Amino acid sequence: MTDSLKKTLKTIIPIALGVFLVWYWYSRTSPTDRDQILFYIKNADLFWVSISIFLGILGHISRAIRWSYLLEPLGYKPRLRNNIFIILMAYFANLGIPRTGEFLRATALATYEKVPFEKGFGTIVTERVVDVFMLLLVVTVTLLLQTNVILDFFQEKGFDFQNILLLMAAGLITLLIFFVFIKKSKHPFALKIKGFVTGLLDGVLSIFKMKNKWAFVFHTLFIWGCYIGMLWVIKYTVPDTIHLSLSELMVAFVAGAFAMATTNGGVGLYPIAVSKALAIFGIASVSGDAFGWIMWIAQTLMIVVFGAISFLLLPLLNKDK
Repeated sequence: MTDSLKKTLKTIIPIALGVFLVWYWYSRTSPTDRDQILFYIKNADLFWVSISIFLGILGHISRAIRWSYLLEPLGYKPRLRNNIFIILMAYFANLGIPRTGEFLRATALATYEKVPFEKGFGTIVTERVVDVFMLLLVVTVTLLLQTNVILDFFQEKGFDFQNILLLMAAGLITLLIFFVFIKKSKHPFALKIKGFVTGLLDGVLSIFKMKNKWAFVFHTLFIWGCYIGMLWVIKYTVPDTIHLSLSELMVAFVAGAFAMATTNGGVGLYPIAVSKALAIFGIASVSGDAFGWIMWIAQTLMIVVFGAISFLLLPLLNKDK
């Protein structure tokens, strides 16, 4: 398979999957259910939707500040305004073609702040490493908070509790054997995995060597707090979800986070994943679907509007560049 074909497939497959999932959702819902979901969406309290969008913007501003902390040790102090615009542009670009946003960020930073592409891209990779670490942390906390509920859900689906424990133990043992193999093996694949894991650890540990390390940690926690808060306030837009606790909504947050990584901006898959997660806590599919769609529409609208504005303002406000 040629490189051009691989790139084409990487672009087309997520988009095609998203379109298929939208069709799948539409085909599996009855006209009555769709009317009810549309009713919830049309009558969603704009106050809470606005709060969700506001939290998203705060998270992006915090991310721009945090990015400056990574660039400062390299000898660069980009304008915060430019950092914010570049980040919003990148998220907007990712809605069209996955992962192009990272290259756009590094390119725009090089254009408007004279930061060499490879250095700018290196800081973006470090950011991604930290985000992966935070996602794993959120997943772990969620599993600890909702262990019984999640296990009960699997039991209802026909999974025996003892079998679940055995499966978890087998998975842990397999993982340990895999890491031992990777550590000792000289196979190219093993070396590649080892290099990737080492890079992840180096990226995380390098944070504690920077000048503003605690500010960086604060903004990292704040960013993810904003992400969770964006979803939490949406519960007030659907009557059946108002009673849900933060720990219950975190299950939906985790499901949605993985959905966002699978298709372009979570199109099609995000509402389905969130709805399935909420079903664990007895939320009807209509209410769960409405919740998922309201959340997805709010965050996508935020990225489209502010991303497009950033595309226009960045060159206008940097005419000298």
